[in-house]
Amino acid sequence: MSDSHTPRPARCELSQRFYFEAAHTLERSIDAEGSRRIHGHTYHAEVTLLGNPDPASGMLVDLAYLRREVERLRDRLDHRFLDEVAGLGPATLENLCAFIRADLEPAFPQLCAVSVERQASGDRCRLSW
Repeated sequence: MSDSHTPRPARCELSQRFYFEAAHTLERSIDAEGSRRIHGHTYHAEVTLLGNPDPASGMLVDLAYLRREVERLRDRLDHRFLDEVAGLGPATLENLCAFIRADLEPAFPQLCAVSVERQASGDRCRLSW
């Protein structure tokens, strides 16, 4: 007896991690003194794409293309004063996630999540949709 059930295509997640080092200031109501002074962090970010791999290539996207776009974005953030990055707003983890999404989503409509963390302090934000 043959099984006529055809498996549906598997959805896959493909992620790329990167880091950047940057300085900023931040107006806040608690722990304000240190935040208002220029200070820096090492940020670790991850972008995740979700979808069905192309049947012919077996790829969701070509990783070389994803890496190229991530490197272009990284150049906009690495060793920068984030207060001066157009379109970012206050340099919060939440705004960094939204900024990365806005930058990469036109090239990657499969983008489904962005996370940014500061490992040294244990802070992390994940934006997913």
